[in-house]
Amino acid sequence: MRDICVIFDLDGTLVDSEVICIQVLADLLPDCSDPVEHLLQRYRGERLSSIFQDIENRLSRKLPLNFEALYRATLSKRFAQGLQPIPGVLPMLGQLKHPRCIASGGPPDKIIQTLEVSGLAPYFGTDLYSSYEVGSFKPDPDLFLHAARKMGFEPHRCVVVEDSLVGIQAAKAAGMVALLYSPSPPNHPYGADVTFANMEELTTIISSLEG
Repeated sequence: MRDICVIFDLDGTLVDSEVICIQVLADLLPDCSDPVEHLLQRYRGERLSSIFQDIENRLSRKLPLNFEALYRATLSKRFAQGLQPIPGVLPMLGQLKHPRCIASGGPPDKIIQTLEVSGLAPYFGTDLYSSYEVGSFKPDPDLFLHAARKMGFEPHRCVVVEDSLVGIQAAKAAGMVALLYSPSPPNHPYGADVTFANMEELTTIISSLEG
């Protein structure tokens, strides 16, 4: 696959943010007694509105009307205090020669803050695509297809790097190569074409797809 475009998920793939996201939820919902690790597995990659709906069902009550605004404001403060890239991401991006972009389920302002705080913004410029702009969320393929069009690539010439089931499903539905980043052995590979545990392996994996 020559002339490959690499489409990156953001949370949990390039930045170590998902634990922070779930910890904020747990802090704001003291009556939600599940351990953070269990919540992380349950909600990895899911749309925020779906997470809130599931929480309401499990708690048998409605969340306050201002809960999303409170959650996002608290999360923004936590990110500013020390959001870090996933280990190996900075060397990998420094070595990666292919066009790349972000395709995230988060809103645009969260994507921008995440990249700026973590130091990853210079590696992506303005090639940032959000489900909130497209109006479609993973596992639907529309976000990845939109990113491919904007980057000027056919779907079969795109490689998606994801850490979640819904992300891998979206990549496969878009007709793209799906790479699953999983630092610990996954319970299930989700149908990914390749599963890897170290971000510094990614450039070698992508090189193996060329030809």
